[in-house]
Amino acid sequence: MTTVYDFNVKKTNGELKSLKDFQGKTLLIVNTASKCGLTPQFKELQELYNKYQQDGFEILGFPCDQFNNQEFEDIKETVQFCQLNYGISFPMFAKINVNGENADPLFTHLKEQKSGVFSKNIKWNFTKFLVDRHGNVVERYAPTTTPSRIESDIEKLLK
Repeated sequence: MTTVYDFNVKKTNGELKSLKDFQGKTLLIVNTASKCGLTPQFKELQELYNKYQQDGFEILGFPCDQFNNQEFEDIKETVQFCQLNYGISFPMFAKINVNGENADPLFTHLKEQKSGVFSKNIKWNFTKFLVDRHGNVVERYAPTTTPSRIESDIEKLLK
């Protein structure tokens, strides 16, 4: 059975990174945007990361510009914005598409594992996927679901 560990993703410098490097960790995978009304969620994401990273929790951020062009053109600007404004220290990756024929294979897999309420497609920035220590997608959260509201689900997987 395919898990998230079977995928490679592009780092911000263009190099490939195997998600096998995160094997055994609980993951929250998020499509992000720097110029979105939901961008302040970065603050809560970083707070969760600070609180649970030592327990085997990782957040993986994937900037996406598919929703009203709300991401910087240059990935360096995105990373700088996230670090300066929100102190982001969790891994951020290269800008991707989450829907359509050019969708990143990881996000195609995530959507196949957990559909949205009305379709598989991701509707907006800050859709979140919670992945257990075995690489299985256990939950999908709407963009408007704040990171603090999923903290108890994260805690359950970390036990």
